[in-house]
Amino acid sequence: MKMQKSSLVLLIIGTLGIIGGGGCLAGATLIPEKMGARLELPKIPSSIIETGNVYSTLTGEEIASADLNSTPVYCVQTPNGTDGARPQVGLTKAGVVFEAIAEAGITRFVAIYQNPSSAVIGPIRSLRLYYLEWDTPFDCTIVHAGGADDALAAVRAGGYKDLTENYTYMYRGNAATRRWNNLFTTSANLARMNADRGYGASNPKGFSRMTPEESERARIDTLSVSPLNITQATEADTSALVAKVAGVNLHYGYAPSYNVQYDYDLATNSYRRSYESGVAHEVYECPGEDLGQKNPEEICSLTTLAPKVVIAMLVSQGKAWDGYHESIKTTGSGKAYIFQNGTATIGTWSKPTRDEQISFLDSEGNVIKLAPGQTFISAVPEYGGVDF
Repeated sequence: MKMQKSSLVLLIIGTLGIIGGGGCLAGATLIPEKMGARLELPKIPSSIIETGNVYSTLTGEEIASADLNSTPVYCVQTPNGTDGARPQVGLTKAGVVFEAIAEAGITRFVAIYQNPSSAVIGPIRSLRLYYLEWDTPFDCTIVHAGGADDALAAVRAGGYKDLTENYTYMYRGNAATRRWNNLFTTSANLARMNADRGYGASNPKGFSRMTPEESERARIDTLSVSPLNITQATEADTSALVAKVAGVNLHYGYAPSYNVQYDYDLATNSYRRSYESGVAHEVYECPGEDLGQKNPEEICSLTTLAPKVVIAMLVSQGKAWDGYHESIKTTGSGKAYIFQNGTATIGTWSKPTRDEQISFLDSEGNVIKLAPGQTFISAVPEYGGVDF
């Protein structure tokens, strides 16, 4: 069959096009330096470049800048006695709070602050060696008013950043109601002290944390819809997880005034703290600006403590060498109960050395991620108890 003239023309044009395209490809392959001069790639708009969210090393909450993770950290010894220590001041602004018996069944806190924003912080009381060993991984300034002999010796020998009772940076509040529990400081005073002494930045070691999104998927109300999300969020074996935990009771020992209860609040996804008597544990929450050296009753308002995460770790505890203060073993491992997002996980705590941060592990030895937010860690003696 004879090819029509129009078809022949199209065939010739197509062949020349293929040859020309091949030539261009060969040119681009063999002499890229010539092609590169003319080749312009499209620019990616800066608005869609993902830089990633930044989270606090201390709390796991989102922060504005990674620089905030290296600002100074302060570990403040805070009493909890019935002799004028309550209500405490500024505790709601602490990222992590440890609680343990100081002496005679009376518990005491070490409240750990980074970028504190409280016009008043305190009261401030004396240091114990085990609090110091929990403080160490946070690379903090130890803020206290004296302490047990072994603790003070360890501070001096260990080269810690240290602020003991000092009226340049601390002040006495109203002694009529507080008695000897009336030593306070302020965020501004702590910042000034840090600058005056050249302590510089901190490099705290935090706990393993969920992202806020992972934590939302791990909430008890979310789990009731998508129960498998908890496995992804915690990266842990869920066989020891107990769901729908409405209340937690911690028994420190023979002094009922210091036993506490936590009630889970679904609306705020937090644990409202109260004493064994049922009375809410109220503290003073203060404005963030510097208002001078004020009594908290003058400028602050009462609110109930409600951390996002509550942890009870069972510890080996007994009397110290003086027969009065307590001795707590802070390294090694023991049983732990982790309460967060309305659930409970039974696992273990592990702290190989004084300098290392505590890890919380599941039954297979995997690290349990904690929800972001304020975390209360209670060192409950093995002779005490945890009920939920």
